[in-house]
Amino acid sequence: MKQTLLVVEDDPMIRNLIRLYLEKADYDVKTAGDGEEAKTIFLRDHPCLVILDLMLPKISGEELCQWFRDQENNEVSIIMLSAKASTNDKIQGLKMGADGYMTKPFEPEELVAQVEAVLRRTGQFCQKIAYGGLCIKPRKGEVLLYNQPIHLTKHEFTLLFYLMEHPNQVFSRADLLEQLYPYGDRDVMDRTIDAHVKKLREKIEESSSQRRLQTVRGMGYMFVP
Repeated sequence: MKQTLLVVEDDPMIRNLIRLYLEKADYDVKTAGDGEEAKTIFLRDHPCLVILDLMLPKISGEELCQWFRDQENNEVSIIMLSAKASTNDKIQGLKMGADGYMTKPFEPEELVAQVEAVLRRTGQFCQKIAYGGLCIKPRKGEVLLYNQPIHLTKHEFTLLFYLMEHPNQVFSRADLLEQLYPYGDRDVMDRTIDAHVKKLREKIEESSSQRRLQTVRGMGYMFVP
């Protein structure tokens, strides 16, 4: 699965140029033109790395950087973009929590190279699958809903991870039982999956009208992003 990046830049030409180069480098790129939009996308898509312009409307880049750093369960990497080029400005940016700092104007290829360098250092924290505010981190055993931790049992976690790994694919109860009980526990019945799905829905779905875990009649269940 592609790593998700967030570009926060109020200049649409620069924003789109960065997006094009990063998409060419095989990243999933989200973009925002101001801090409020960036917060919404951040909580929804859980990016691995943020490219953050410091001169933003509504909320300054410095304030937004601090907000990113204050979020619970957050290991996002940040590369700052700024017209300020002095050594002191760069030091201040790094002290604020940036993992990288680039001055404008810049070459897009150089920015892509810096993104790759930062993710080589921090990419181990970016093992996650995220859809619509729901994020699962298999290596850490964590599930977040809009950046708030959700507590799942071992079987609930395994079931959710398997379904999120294969979005929009239908799995029968027998398929899912094989994932949860690979050694063939004879006391387990198909309805056990129904019970797990019911509990998961209570924990990860905001309303019954917007099902993340959908029932496909006569076939089984699937995760819908």
